[in-house]
Amino acid sequence: MDYREILTLEPGKRAGKPCIRGMRITVYDVLSYLAAGMTIPEILDDFPYLTEEDVRACLSFAADREQRTLHAA
Repeated sequence: MDYREILTLEPGKRAGKPCIRGMRITVYDVLSYLAAGMTIPEILDDFPYLTEEDVRACLSFAADREQRTLHAA
């Protein structure tokens, strides 16, 4: 799965933060829910328009961004 096929960037939406499939829910939102202890099934129950692949795309984006940050340092 390539997160670039799922995540979108639109300058006028959510201050240009990466969003899921053009919706108004951001990668940050999903990562925050996970960090707060929500499970993927709980997130999917609260946001039925999301898929497990959407959540995994957020995790993949974060991992990729962290790797790029480490290489730049």
